[in-house]
Amino acid sequence: MFAVLGSAFALGQNGDLRGDRRDLRQDRVDRRQDRRDIRSDKRDVRQDRRQLRKDVRNGNYAAARHERRDIHKDKRDLRADRRDIRHDRRDIRHDRRDIRHDHKG
Repeated sequence: MFAVLGSAFALGQNGDLRGDRRDLRQDRVDRRQDRRDIRSDKRDVRQDRRQLRKDVRNGNYAAARHERRDIHKDKRDLRADRRDIRHDRRDIRHDRRDIRHDHKG
């Protein structure tokens, strides 16, 4: 009976280890995607700022308002992506800790 309980416990531990590794891989994928999004948002902000300067220079104030709104939206996206990266880093750190703990057990 103890052998059965021991093997069930070991199988449960291996399942946790596998799940933690899967979580770790997914968090890394999420972090890479967030970094790609940040690069894209930064590129959008640069383009919008160029367009904003052009619109102001040409006196097209309605278009300038639109560009300002785009810049604010892109900056919100940047903040959200940076927050996501911080969460992914925390999750990666916790997953690594769990993997070390599961591997020792």
